Amino acid sequence: MDTFPDLGSLSDQELKDLIQQLTDEEQEVSYRRRILHGKIDILRAELVNRLRKKHEGGEEVISGADVQRLTDILAGRATGAGDDTI
Repeated sequence: MDTFPDLGSLSDQELKDLIQQLTDEEQEVSYRRRILHGKIDILRAELVNRLRKKHEGGEEVISGADVQRLTDILAGRATGAGDDTI
């Protein structure tokens, strides 16, 4: 992470430039975040559709492994590894 400059040593123009630079960077991060959220929403919708089709076709939608994983999450025993969301 970049160190924060000594603000007292910056000229007014340098301060304005730094504000603009950080504002631009924040907008880029915000844009990227919105794109990622959109992709996540699309993927979740696809998963819901697939689960709905499985359910309508009589297939098992939630397995014993899914229930165990949820139990572990709720009990605080879950780890980040293999983080497959139900």
